[in-house]
Amino acid sequence: MAGGGFLPLFEECRAEENTRTVLHSDLNNFFASVEIARDPSLAPYPVAVCGSIEERHGIVLAKNQLAKAFGIKTGETIGNALGKCPQLKIVPPHYDDYEEISARVRKIYMNYTDLVESFGIDECWLDVSGSSYLFGSGEEIADKLRREIFRRESITVSVGVSFCKVFAKLGSDMKKPNAVTVIPRESFREKIWCLPVGDMLGVGPATQKKLAERSVRTIGQLANTSPVLLNSYFGKVGRMLWAYANGLDASPVHPVGYQSEVKSVGHGATPNADMVTDDEVESMLVSLAIDVGHKLRRYGLRAAGVAVAIRDNALFCREFSARMPRPTQSAIVIAEEAFKLYCKNYDRSRPLRSITVRAIDLAPKDAPRQLDIFEPSEKEDKTIRLCEAMDDIREKFGRHAIVPANSLTRERVKDFGFGAIPSLAAVHLS
Repeated sequence: MAGGGFLPLFEECRAEENTRTVLHSDLNNFFASVEIARDPSLAPYPVAVCGSIEERHGIVLAKNQLAKAFGIKTGETIGNALGKCPQLKIVPPHYDDYEEISARVRKIYMNYTDLVESFGIDECWLDVSGSSYLFGSGEEIADKLRREIFRRESITVSVGVSFCKVFAKLGSDMKKPNAVTVIPRESFREKIWCLPVGDMLGVGPATQKKLAERSVRTIGQLANTSPVLLNSYFGKVGRMLWAYANGLDASPVHPVGYQSEVKSVGHGATPNADMVTDDEVESMLVSLAIDVGHKLRRYGLRAAGVAVAIRDNALFCREFSARMPRPTQSAIVIAEEAFKLYCKNYDRSRPLRSITVRAIDLAPKDAPRQLDIFEPSEKEDKTIRLCEAMDDIREKFGRHAIVPANSLTRERVKDFGFGAIPSLAAVHLS
């Protein structure tokens, strides 16, 4: 089991695990906790932060502990939530406040270490291996953080303490709210191998189901499954999960300001009404592709592939992807290829509630690429200049200052104020 390609992994992790102390801090019920801190009169009630029903984002985004007791779950509709708990207090989200408080909490973390890696708006890893002489053990630092965050922000936090990122994350999930859980290197097997495999980072519902089909239901069973066998089932993901279950995670906690490599660039939307016709879908894809192309140019990247994710009005999701004829930054090309992908793969059995476009297989824009003798590069250069001009106009006059012509239905013309705003123009992208 330790032969071949697994021996370096053992040695690397053994060298790391003797010296590392990693925390994972999770702000409990973050959105709901912020809303209760904003309005303390909500504290005695079950509370759910929900999107706008009018804009068709009417689902539960977060809930407090009292709402959890009624079985209310993130992602369910407001109607379902009220059916479970008629006295539920519904509040709208205030994202600016969440961002501001998240930033303030990160500053608290940075008083203890500069190795602070965000994992979403409400979670962070901290490597405090070098902080023990100043602030005490990992558990002592976790307790200090928990008390200080509550004193300053009136928000509770759960902290996992371990020798690697995966087990620190697992620890913060094991006991909530307002708790510290330590998973030591010496006894992690006794503490976590009995837990369901789905509790571990990297094991989503689909992977958990596939593992269960092979009688792997606990973290311990995963750890004791042959990595060669897991590799045959899941490829490199199987090897990674086996390593995680055995505590062989040497991934670093990245310092503040670290920028990870961009793997994909995407944009999605849920319109006010279901998309029924291909024309409506094409119009939405063009609008989304404009934003995707803008991000690619901002990051200095080209995309060699495109992916389209759809959610129908029964909330069933699926995604399609394909290579594009050539790497591009062009919103025009991305929109064309995304629409072809949609037409080829979706059977139109149901209207669409939402759609997302992602540019994938990214590379630097100046990376060498094969030119097409039948498609002169001057044509793409021209479309890129057009897109850059649109970027400039939108930046100066607003997102709706220039829009695709095929998006100007009567309703959207009214929304944009066409005719009332002289600077508004339309461009035909073809």
